Amino acid sequence: MSFYSPEALHKLGFMSVGENVRLSTRASIYGASRISLGSHSRIDDFCVLSAGDGGIDIGRNVHVAVMSSLIGKGHIKVGDFCNISSRVSIYSSSDDYSGEFMTNPTVSEEFTNVDHRGVTLNRHVIIGSGTVILPGVTVGEGVAVGALSLVAKDLESFSIYSGSPIKLLKSRSKRLLELEKLYLDTVHTCP
Repeated sequence: MSFYSPEALHKLGFMSVGENVRLSTRASIYGASRISLGSHSRIDDFCVLSAGDGGIDIGRNVHVAVMSSLIGKGHIKVGDFCNISSRVSIYSSSDDYSGEFMTNPTVSEEFTNVDHRGVTLNRHVIIGSGTVILPGVTVGEGVAVGALSLVAKDLESFSIYSGSPIKLLKSRSKRLLELEKLYLDTVHTCP
């Protein structure tokens, strides 16, 4: 995988870029001036980051795996230490499927009824491959979502969910918070 150099990242015009950010040269970026990339984060090949008016904020130590997409006019926030597995789609905008309105971006807005609402993934969230997250969803801290899930509602912190429709399976350990502290201590003490 080929990553942009720090100089090349700066030239792309991001709102902000932290230290040691690795962005694949094969990722597609739209609205870079509305995208923040946190330190030690990595975005892999063939990902799409398309920031509308609300922008996209990616925290520190975030991994966005191959072929994932973050798209929409609403704000998308991905908290520190999140992991977005391959082929995940996060939408902060969605067409009205009722038939009462027309759909798709080739039609003037006066004929559509697009839902634009923010999406928040709090810290330490892991999203399994092929999952779709819809506008207006808040995923609580420490949530794990199984592969091929449809997330259309808020998810409670430190829980494990899966399915379509999504269902709570069980609670998730909070030990990762202790490990975060140890990790950050070692990062800050390294020369």
